[in-house]
Amino acid sequence: MKLRSHGKSVVVWILLAMLVLGLGGFGLRSFSGSLQDVGSVGETKISVTEYGRALRQEMQSRSQQLGQTITMAQMKQSGLDQQVMGRLIGQAALGEAARRLGVSMGDTELQKQITNIQAFHNASGNFDRETYKFALRQQGYSEPQFEAQMRDDLARSVLQSAVGGGVEAPQAVTDAYTQYVSQKRGFTWAEITEADLAKPIAKPSDDTLKTYYNDHIQDFTSPETRKITYAWLTPDMLQDKVKIDDATLRQGYQARIDEFKQPEKRLVERLVYPDMKAAQAAKDKFDAGKASFEDLAKERGLSLSDADLGDVTKAELGKAGDAVFALKQPGVVGPVETDLGPALFSMNGIIAPQETSFADAREELAGEAESDMARRDISKQSESLQDKLAGGATLEDLAKETDMELGQIDFTADSSDGIAGYDEFRKAAQDVTTDDFPQLENLPDGGVFALRLDKIEPPAPIPFEQVRAKVLAAWHQSEAVKAEEARAKEVVAAVEGGKSLGSTGLLTTTVPSISRGGHSDELSPPVIAKVFATAPGKAAQVTADGKVYVIVTDKVIDAKADDPDVKLISGQISQQLSQSLANDVLNFYATAVEDEAGLSIDSQAVTAVQSQM
Repeated sequence: MKLRSHGKSVVVWILLAMLVLGLGGFGLRSFSGSLQDVGSVGETKISVTEYGRALRQEMQSRSQQLGQTITMAQMKQSGLDQQVMGRLIGQAALGEAARRLGVSMGDTELQKQITNIQAFHNASGNFDRETYKFALRQQGYSEPQFEAQMRDDLARSVLQSAVGGGVEAPQAVTDAYTQYVSQKRGFTWAEITEADLAKPIAKPSDDTLKTYYNDHIQDFTSPETRKITYAWLTPDMLQDKVKIDDATLRQGYQARIDEFKQPEKRLVERLVYPDMKAAQAAKDKFDAGKASFEDLAKERGLSLSDADLGDVTKAELGKAGDAVFALKQPGVVGPVETDLGPALFSMNGIIAPQETSFADAREELAGEAESDMARRDISKQSESLQDKLAGGATLEDLAKETDMELGQIDFTADSSDGIAGYDEFRKAAQDVTTDDFPQLENLPDGGVFALRLDKIEPPAPIPFEQVRAKVLAAWHQSEAVKAEEARAKEVVAAVEGGKSLGSTGLLTTTVPSISRGGHSDELSPPVIAKVFATAPGKAAQVTADGKVYVIVTDKVIDAKADDPDVKLISGQISQQLSQSLANDVLNFYATAVEDEAGLSIDSQAVTAVQSQM
């Protein structure tokens, strides 16, 4: 079983996740007295409620990631339910170890931890007893239950730190990974085209093309086509019928005056210092020409992007506004005392005030206002349109009696024109059956539609004569690649025999340096991968995206340990490896505790919880 969360209170994370997701509890019904726990490690129990909460949290998390609701059946199919149980068993094992060792958390530390949880703070940012009670009540906790579980989690956290803390990846392993990731290659490449072949591709006979057609019939088969009739209404269809008077438009213009009349701005970067003395020393260094503003940022452990405030108004700069706006050309001012502390400001550009008159903004305002009014009009009509459909009106009737427009489409999975450009329509078109009655559906722009499936034409081969040109092009491409690959093998053999790639008559390009997984405007990732898989001085052939290449790896460029980028990568790799090793140590420890204390799982209780998800 894998234990994946360490160093944090599990119950707090679960509770915070539930609060963020707005869950109102899990809908778990009461279990009989024999189904209070789903399992245990020694004397440490895993309750049905705890298991239910963990399952629901995982389901919500996965649903958010995928953008669709995940069911319990899908959880089981993908093994996520076992992962959840594995985490809980690992936590129970550490809890059992803490119990046996007598590790516990005192009342003072427990109180400190609870009062620091932001979910229990009021609008003033302080711990609030009523907020605390309400949050627990929403998730089915009593205060004693939550505090007992919190105490157990904190004790586990202490044990986790003792077992997994301080584990560091061996430097040799970190260096090896860093070198692998950071190492580069220099190489030469050539694309083999039809022009490089000794003889052109021969013209095929009809029998040859028909054989190719039959062997690749899936490429010449029309997809399932759904003959659909639809009626729809969008705000754009009503805009000619909706007109807004100038008085209303002027009100809208005034309401958005900050958008149409923008004050003068400055492009500004800011560096904040701990005290005025440090800020003044930095300014003196800049004035003396001993450091640029970028150098000063680096001394603070920052980049210019970290210091960038963007384009700001005088008011937005607060106390520094007068000093910065006094500059008529780029420069540095300060130190200025700000709410964050003494700061230096670099002004890099002046943006003149911008004003859009009502006359210039009128067309935009009218378009937005008319669209908004049209959306409201459609919203008002929706109930009536739905009633007509429910009363037996056909789509043709709607088109005659209302503002809706009638249309027809031969819909396939690739359709994207007109109404098929809407995801909502495509989904409805794919799901509808011939037995379904038209239902009014919404579009994201405020429009509505209803559709009817008239007929389904199944996939069918397109007659050879209709796609002969397409078959010829596909056959020619296939034969060309085969011939180019044969030529590539000859070139590779020539290079292996001592010739240079350039002496083979191919047009070559030399790339001085490229990183593993690096981007090339001319070459696709499989070609770059082949470069790194080929020994220096060796040639190789690779086919990618229907093109054939020969590459020769010229040199291996080792990463320099003192390079700042390499140091950064090395630090990240060391941190990831160390965390992985710490997790492994904790997993081994938890497994040992399980073996010693004994693990039991109540499959009946597990099934009962899952059935109620």
